[in-house]
Amino acid sequence: MPPPESVKLVPLPPFKPDLYQRAWQSIPHPTLPLLATTHQKSVTVFSLSTLSAHSALTNGHERSVRSATWKPNLPPHRLCLVTGSFDSTAGLWRWSDDRGPRAAGSGGDDDDDGDGSDSDGKAERDWELIVVLDGHDSEIKSVAFSPSGQYLATCSRDKSVWVWEDVGASEADDEWETVAVLSEHEGDVKAVAWCPDTTDDSGGGGGRRGRYGTDVLASASYDNTVRVWREDGDGEWVCVAVLEGHGGTVWGLQWEPRRRRGGGFPRLLTWSADRTLRIWTLKEEDEDEDDAGGAGHAWGAGIPNTMRRSLKEEWECTAVLPAAHARDVYAASWSAQTGLVASTGSDGMLAVYGESEERADAAAELDGDAVMTNGHPTAAAGEDAPAPRGSRLWKVLATVPAAHGPYEVNHVTWCRRWDAGCAPERRGVEEMLVTTGDDGVVRPWQVVLS
Repeated sequence: MPPPESVKLVPLPPFKPDLYQRAWQSIPHPTLPLLATTHQKSVTVFSLSTLSAHSALTNGHERSVRSATWKPNLPPHRLCLVTGSFDSTAGLWRWSDDRGPRAAGSGGDDDDDGDGSDSDGKAERDWELIVVLDGHDSEIKSVAFSPSGQYLATCSRDKSVWVWEDVGASEADDEWETVAVLSEHEGDVKAVAWCPDTTDDSGGGGGRRGRYGTDVLASASYDNTVRVWREDGDGEWVCVAVLEGHGGTVWGLQWEPRRRRGGGFPRLLTWSADRTLRIWTLKEEDEDEDDAGGAGHAWGAGIPNTMRRSLKEEWECTAVLPAAHARDVYAASWSAQTGLVASTGSDGMLAVYGESEERADAAAELDGDAVMTNGHPTAAAGEDAPAPRGSRLWKVLATVPAAHGPYEVNHVTWCRRWDAGCAPERRGVEEMLVTTGDDGVVRPWQVVLS
């Protein structure tokens, strides 16, 4: 659908209680009305129904918890959260409620708030730290589950990415082993993200998705690059692409969360200390080239191991979003529902962008600027750059300066609304933005499209 012409951001009452300490990140549960916010040595889980605390994860880490990720594909009365800490460990936590699936967040007669809490706001059960994953030499900066929940990726100041596999015999059997340690980055690894399974079996993009593999990991680093990793035919994880073009630390990244019209492999959004947000696209080989077993062949059977290791994918920067930030872009979020992108950062600005159906005019490439290909910019960082040939244009649709007053805003995310301020027929459908800042406030924003 075409993007809205404008967006209005209306602040909603903040989540309660205020944390009164710097908060790093807020991660919505993939299906339930729950939001996990990391701060100090703890995680507070908020209810999206009441905008108040549901439960807390405490006494598991010796230093700040900087990231968290929900394990997907669990029944609604069984919750699992992994935390990444500056104590160099990742903790796997579980919470369960034997009253039934509605108690953990889907609402019901025995749960008036619909968030798994009693009427006084206290959770029926506490979180339990089940497993501590130890191996990194320094602070863990990001953790992420693969779409199936089989793999967990962690990254660290020690310049490495670790891939862990769930080898437990059952859902409740928590046994994990390290299957890869990826050490090709030349600086601290700031963030990791798994490509979502955005395709179906109807053909088109789905076929290409399968051809290029089901588990794809990307990592962002202080070395100003992004790396794309895949598992080869021998079960080894290898770097298949290095995305170069940012002029500063790449603070984070997110895969395109919804399937594009016409198919195609999901794009990748990155953001950086150079004040830019960029979109990267895989240059996919034709099927006949793949079948020929040439250089574009994916991890096909019958190709010698040495050849498979040398194969590389070509990615190109196909969009630089318009300049909206005066300093580092710390966080961004790509909506699966509308395709809008929101960003925030060191300058406290909250911005929303929309992708236009209009395509860039190739003539703009002839005004003295070089075409942007393979991720190399055509303008100074933080300035608007001519769009690459054939790419769609992005527009800034809304900005809110000082979204958290004088404080830096560390994170922004899209999540569905479940609160009483949302029309009943829109609950679980309408989206809002949630920002998390140095002031310890977790702030929701109503997004009005027009």
